[in-house]
Amino acid sequence: MEVTGVVLAGGKGQRMGGVDKGLILFQGKPLVAHVADRLKPQVDRLLINANRELEAYRQLGYPVVSDDITGFIGPLAGLHRGMRHAATLFVVTVPCDAPFLPADLVGRLQAALVQHAADVAVVKTGPWRQPVFSLCRTTLLPDLTRFLQGGGRKVDAWYARLNTVEVSFDDQPAAFTNINTPEELACLEH
Repeated sequence: MEVTGVVLAGGKGQRMGGVDKGLILFQGKPLVAHVADRLKPQVDRLLINANRELEAYRQLGYPVVSDDITGFIGPLAGLHRGMRHAATLFVVTVPCDAPFLPADLVGRLQAALVQHAADVAVVKTGPWRQPVFSLCRTTLLPDLTRFLQGGGRKVDAWYARLNTVEVSFDDQPAAFTNINTPEELACLEH
């Protein structure tokens, strides 16, 4: 089953002082490059969702798509744009600030989605759902469009309307570490 990978880099980076998080250097290269390198072998196509610094993102060699709905409304806008661009039956989303994502992320999400005949498969570590690490069917685009047009913004609120399966990654919880602040970046660099 073909999958399009969407790296979500469309936020404001408020907790990072307004800096575009995906372009922050970590171990000598932009965070988004680490994420793309880990996701690319798991998908058939890869694209980056960004709303600023588009030329810098294009330098990575992947298609760059911006939100159709302006105003930095959150990750669902990136998913929406990714689904509109995808020519595959499935889209997987990951944030641009999680450089350690698992090498088996897509395979495990896809296996659970198929086994449970679900609409969406989402990562769970311990008691916490990791909502932007998800695999969903692109046939959900009309429903997502209606949700967003109706003012919906919260990922979990949209998932609650769907047949969603949670996939435990308790064996790799550190793989979902994301870098939101300069302090978190400094801790990981040392």
